[in-house]
Amino acid sequence: QVQLVESGGGLVQPGGSLRLSCAASGSIFRVIEMGWYRQAPGNQRELVASITDPEITVYGGSVEGRFTISRDNAKRTVYLQMNSLKPEDTAVYYCNVKGSTGPKEGYLGQGTQVTVSS
Repeated sequence: QVQLVESGGGLVQPGGSLRLSCAASGSIFRVIEMGWYRQAPGNQRELVASITDPEITVYGGSVEGRFTISRDNAKRTVYLQMNSLKPEDTAVYYCNVKGSTGPKEGYLGQGTQVTVSS
């Protein structure tokens, strides 16, 4: 059993910042990749950012230069620093963790709401 605990979502004004965190626990032998997806109403889920071990990062085109993903391997935690937020960043953000064992698509967290609005 794998548990993902997300935190850090909320309401922020355009141009503001938020930091999301996701801590993984349970039966993952080795964490290979951690990342964030998001889904806005009426849209498909899309990749926001991912980070592998060793640290290779991939960003979705709309967030590159504004968002930064990082990880703490000892804590099995992934972070997403979101700066210069725009209303179109409003979505439910989901943490994703892929391990050396388990499903190929990894595990998905319960989601945290990010709303960017004045």
